[in-house]
Amino acid sequence: MKNNITFLNVFKPLLFVLLFAVLGLILHKGFFYFFVPKHAEGNFIYDIPALYGVFTVFSFSIVLILLKIKQKNMDIVGYGFLILTSVKMVAAYLFLKPILHESYPESQTEKISFFIIFCYFLAIETVVTIRILNDKI
Repeated sequence: MKNNITFLNVFKPLLFVLLFAVLGLILHKGFFYFFVPKHAEGNFIYDIPALYGVFTVFSFSIVLILLKIKQKNMDIVGYGFLILTSVKMVAAYLFLKPILHESYPESQTEKISFFIIFCYFLAIETVVTIRILNDKI
């Protein structure tokens, strides 16, 4: 059957997410190394690798659920993506809330960094979802 989830069908999108998560982390840390003062990141509420880890887990969960939805009913994968992304957005806001209430000098850098990470993973999830919908996975 074409819609059966095999190990390879699960492994490819998760490997895609992991590869781009690591690539994003390396680029993000590299940018901070060259362009952001060293003391700035030390005052962050959440360090950058931890945020990448949390968003990678979110993305893994979303991809696995979408693959399961695809197996059950291909027609609702897009709706599943919208619902799961909305749930992720609420969770991300709960993570962001302490950062929004801070007013130390580097808080603006941390807020921007958080939104960049959020948008980056949203783009990754969107690409994987499009590939699932196009039956490339």
